[in-house]
Amino acid sequence: MKEVGLLNRELARFISQQGHQDLLMVVDAGFAIHKDLDVIDLSLSINVPTVLQVLAVLKDYYSVEKMIIAHETKNISPTLFNSIKNSFGPNVEVELVKHHILKIKSKDVKVVIRTGDFTAYGNVILVSGAGDRWYLEKGV
Repeated sequence: MKEVGLLNRELARFISQQGHQDLLMVVDAGFAIHKDLDVIDLSLSINVPTVLQVLAVLKDYYSVEKMIIAHETKNISPTLFNSIKNSFGPNVEVELVKHHILKIKSKDVKVVIRTGDFTAYGNVILVSGAGDRWYLEKGV
């Protein structure tokens, strides 16, 4: 029985299948998820878990080089936006797009993690990338 690390077996499986520049999305409770996408539904009740709680766990198991977030998140939920923006550290690029563009881009993700978060526009696409675990003999 697994008792340490990432306990959700579906989430662990999908993370292990991610390669460089693959997309994973964490969404709020109301995001319209395309019917053909794989979904890990973690929502239990209102704000359980939140997007930020899921990102905090993912940070330990998933390397991110870029986040794609809607302009509406920044404008309507600025506290959440700043927290998402900083969740993987200061060196992660943030791309801002209109919410309808985020919805279009969501069709290209490998998996969506649905939360119970009721914060408006609490959605982010994570672009996987090489983390600080990679050995570089010479800098780029």
